[in-house]
Amino acid sequence: MSAPEPAENGAQQLLVVIDPFARRTDGESVRIAKDVLSAGAGVKLCLPDGPEEFARALARRGSRRPVVVGDDRALLRTVALLHRERELASGALSLVPIGASVELARSLGVPTGAVAAARAVLDGAARRLDLLVDDSDGVVLGDLRIPALPAARAPGAAPAAGSVWHTCRSLVRTLVRPVPYVFAAHTHHRLRVEADGVLLNDLDEPVEGVRVSSRGGRAEVVIRTHASPEPVRASALSVTVSGADFRYRADTRVTGPVRTRTWTLRPGAWQLTLPTAAGPGSGRGAGAGAGPR
Repeated sequence: MSAPEPAENGAQQLLVVIDPFARRTDGESVRIAKDVLSAGAGVKLCLPDGPEEFARALARRGSRRPVVVGDDRALLRTVALLHRERELASGALSLVPIGASVELARSLGVPTGAVAAARAVLDGAARRLDLLVDDSDGVVLGDLRIPALPAARAPGAAPAAGSVWHTCRSLVRTLVRPVPYVFAAHTHHRLRVEADGVLLNDLDEPVEGVRVSSRGGRAEVVIRTHASPEPVRASALSVTVSGADFRYRADTRVTGPVRTRTWTLRPGAWQLTLPTAAGPGSGRGAGAGAGPR
């Protein structure tokens, strides 16, 4: 890990970008995080109203270290933007997780309390983490799963903005044509899976599911089938999945249908500020030592 560089006047200079969803869902935690950060660093505050303003704020950060106050979706949006601009290597990113979904942030080693996370921004150190990049320039920070199973929502968490109408329509469809998702989850999928060019599964062997995760500088592949009680496992730098149209879940996003996709692991491609006390197994970066969950 490398400690953040202070500005010439001795105080760190931060660009704090507060995601609008975080402001709406937990304004009190946002206020607490802002107060802690302002007390320990020079802060330029940005309150974007949407993705376009969010992107412009990042682009104009100058020498200030970006701090995102928001949930997993805000983190993913930020990493994707910096990746597209080829600026992931320009410095460490910091996160104060606030919102409906912070499971990805927790798995990466970021504290989920507003005070602890803000203090980690000020006193923590940058840790290099791995990145999965697909052939459409999409990024994966955590797990990739095929098929795209529904994302779990924390008990008591509010539905995402704009999802109420979607929920109502889904309920109507369920009442009219009941097809429980549990049955769809057990459907066999005919997929060809290759790791570094080595065939792990062919189309004649249907699979229940495929998971790809970054582990210590490698991509760990796990394939489950009905043919064997034990999953097929492999470690590689490149993974290709092809077959009939399929959807996949990368972190919180569902993509597809596609017929083929290749993911390439880039070890240590980005940096995230984490508490200095974080030991082996905290985060999922190059050499992090995290075992399968």
